[in-house]
Amino acid sequence: MRATEVRDLSPQELDVKERELKEELFRLRLRQRTAQLEQTHRLVEVRRDIARIQTIRRQKEQRG
Repeated sequence: MRATEVRDLSPQELDVKERELKEELFRLRLRQRTAQLEQTHRLVEVRRDIARIQTIRRQKEQRG
């Protein structure tokens, strides 16, 4: 997910998207622990997407 896509989302949509990504991260970690995860790079992508959402949310809060 690109930063420009995240910036276009409303605060409610950001909350929903973050929640979805955190659930996906949980499932990916579980699959990694059971040696069923083939796309290990997906863990990094999801973590970065979560951080991107949190950063942009914080920027929006500071702007008012």
